[in-house]
Amino acid sequence: MKLLDVVALLKDIPEFDLYRGQVGTIVEEYEPGVFEVEFSDTDGHTYVMETLEADKLMILYHQRLAENRIAM
Repeated sequence: MKLLDVVALLKDIPEFDLYRGQVGTIVEEYEPGVFEVEFSDTDGHTYVMETLEADKLMILYHQRLAENRIAM
């Protein structure tokens, strides 16, 4: 994962009012595997910014991936 990757939450984090499937953007990497993620609505208004570990996130892709990168 890297700066400006679009990610989705893998687990609910109710204490931050964040739930599985919500989409955000990585806006900072503090150390390997620890990211500041900005969650915004469809109008671009940020509703939560939170520091999260990579194991709580998955990268979303908007293009086809090479066959050998897709795990089925």
